[in-house]
Amino acid sequence: MCCAGFLKIMMFIFNGVIFICIAGSRPTSGTSEQLAGGTILGVGIWVTVDSSSIVGVLSQIKDAPPELAQLANVGYLLIAVGSILALMGFLGCCGAVTESKCMLLTFFIIVLIIFIAEVAGAIVVLVFKPLADELLTSLNQKFVENIKSDYGQDDSFTTVLNNTMIQLKCCGYNNYTDFDGSPFVESTKNYPPTCCGKTSLCDSAEAEAKDVQGCFNALVKLIEDNAVLLGGVALGIAALEIAAMVVSMTLYNNVGKQLH
Repeated sequence: MCCAGFLKIMMFIFNGVIFICIAGSRPTSGTSEQLAGGTILGVGIWVTVDSSSIVGVLSQIKDAPPELAQLANVGYLLIAVGSILALMGFLGCCGAVTESKCMLLTFFIIVLIIFIAEVAGAIVVLVFKPLADELLTSLNQKFVENIKSDYGQDDSFTTVLNNTMIQLKCCGYNNYTDFDGSPFVESTKNYPPTCCGKTSLCDSAEAEAKDVQGCFNALVKLIEDNAVLLGGVALGIAALEIAAMVVSMTLYNNVGKQLH
């Protein structure tokens, strides 16, 4: 019975961690601690309702490749994954308490499917890296075209891009030259404030002198700065999933038995 009690406690610990990972707050760009505070369900809701996010910018790009357009739906995917994890945690805890073989087996199957999907996703990313590079090149071209044609004229696109530049402290997709020929520059003869790292408009000489990095490079740097944290979290989640599967199947096989 002691062994059975220990296994139940472990199930509660595993699922408690799952619920904690779901119940976080909105992440912001900047520090690893802030990124750690973001969670699957929270990020999904934030990305879906906040048009100033990077995904919000992607949704504003005209004539974007279908693969890039699908990224705009990533918020809904994260919400679905977060909801599944919440259900998984519920099944794990209830299955352990009630010793329900059905709940424990369902819990095991859900965790196994998620684990396989994660491994498959990692393989796909490695195998299709050349395709990703091609998509990024296409994104660069489309993004810059949108800036030159719509920034300062399309209020929705302008607002989304402004909010993104403020959050990431960046300028354009590559740099300030992306705004050359845009309705904004043509009408004001100046560049957005973030291109000079201040709150007021700036001219070309100041923008060139400040040389504020583009938003793509800013996003890449943000990911690289937190690569160790993200890798550690991924490995931790994988280990947690494997342990949860082992414990759930052990409980499943011993339901109704007296463990000594």
